[in-house]
Amino acid sequence: MVSLKSVMGLPGRALCGFVESVFKLMNVGLSVPDHTTISRRLKHLDVKLPVKPTSDKRHVVIDSTGIKVYGEGEWKTREHGVSKRHTWRKLHLAVDEATGEILSSVVTDNSCHDSGATPRRFAALGNAHQDSEVLGELFDEIDEPISQVGADGAYDTAACYDYIEERDATAAIPPQRNAKIWFHGNRKAPPHPRDENLRRIRLVGRGKWKREINYHRRSLAETTMFRLKTAFGGKVSSRKMNRQENELKVQCLVLNRMIQVAKPDSYVC
Repeated sequence: MVSLKSVMGLPGRALCGFVESVFKLMNVGLSVPDHTTISRRLKHLDVKLPVKPTSDKRHVVIDSTGIKVYGEGEWKTREHGVSKRHTWRKLHLAVDEATGEILSSVVTDNSCHDSGATPRRFAALGNAHQDSEVLGELFDEIDEPISQVGADGAYDTAACYDYIEERDATAAIPPQRNAKIWFHGNRKAPPHPRDENLRRIRLVGRGKWKREINYHRRSLAETTMFRLKTAFGGKVSSRKMNRQENELKVQCLVLNRMIQVAKPDSYVC
């Protein structure tokens, strides 16, 4: 029901009426739950994203986007100030560069930085590590080995590099324009991957470094965001954080099903 609601873009009561009419045409003697029952059960859903298995290491690209929540529009907020009924959530996605499938997702409030959750993360999620990095939470849902992680400059933090190093992956994250070397060559430890990227950029230039490290494949994460917002409107209708999280996970699930069924196979002749 929740998947059908996301695809059709129907309100709760309209969804129930639509399903009842379909059952009637099919001569199916099933009862349709009330829209309030569907809403209550939404928070208890255990949503697992369907991902095709692979024997190769995954090239993961990371990005985040804002998702609108119910409200009265930007004009009222601009004219009369922020309303408690007008807000938005931040959806963080890890996408497989080769297949376009969403491997994992994390939903936070709008005060969260791209690379990590703040202490204002909603307690309704039951999250015991509120200060943890979002990147680490995304990796927790990816079981396969990772070859490379592509992300924009917002993820240029020590914690993000630590998480990538734990997965034995290459970090394709451009340092900030005014970046400085973190660890100089006189220490006994191996060179830090971020410092090595920065040295290479200084040597050959940022554009050539991005081509060498295949950084431009990160744009596929933005393509996935565009597909999700085009298909589902870039909004959620639930009013509680745990239900909003599951509603967005269902949208990711449906998007994976769509790309698994409809994406053509490309061959180079």
